[in-house]
Amino acid sequence: MGDQKQAPLNGASNGTSIPPPKHGRRSGRGSRCGCCCLLKFLCTVIFTVAMLIGLFILIVWLIFRPINRVKLHVTDVVLTQFNHTDNILRFNLAANISIRNPNKKIGIHYDRIEAKAFYVDQRFGYQALTPFYQGHKNTSVLNVVFKGQQPLTLQGEDLTQFNQEKTSGLYSIALELSMRIRFKVGKVKTVRFRPKMECDDLKIPLNKSPVAGSDNKCELKF
Repeated sequence: MGDQKQAPLNGASNGTSIPPPKHGRRSGRGSRCGCCCLLKFLCTVIFTVAMLIGLFILIVWLIFRPINRVKLHVTDVVLTQFNHTDNILRFNLAANISIRNPNKKIGIHYDRIEAKAFYVDQRFGYQALTPFYQGHKNTSVLNVVFKGQQPLTLQGEDLTQFNQEKTSGLYSIALELSMRIRFKVGKVKTVRFRPKMECDDLKIPLNKSPVAGSDNKCELKF
């Protein structure tokens, strides 16, 4: 009983030692994998951004090249009241504005449309129009009505102009459309743009039958 031998430690029963475990290099392979994944992610992001930029440039080119430019003009306008007394302008003006989208594959979302009327560079009329979508090769007509009264100060040359036009019965009025639009190609929609349509110095007779607007007096600006 007293002669029992203690079991040797570290498995050295036959006098040979167990070599220490080898340390692997898994951390190095993990670092290389992480770098590769990051590089692949960056390449994907750059490629996606480049594709979106290319698509954006293509859409803008298709929309605004001369043969496919969106066309806007006043088709007819009626003025039944335009009186100015005590620096108050009382007015009743109605107009039809035509918007033509000549593109075959591009639609237009009109998310916001504000119609404004000006006399001697002072705004007297405002109307918010209903948003709508305009399909391919389509013409839409907007019915705009400005009616009411608005403080309007006329002095010097502006007052002289009004008195002259009151005598002639022909008034110089400007119309403007402020818009927020998006273009659509297939299922892809662009960011919003804020173009303006300006029809400056329309000669509108008072209490006459509807008169057609002049195409070359309307300009689309971005």
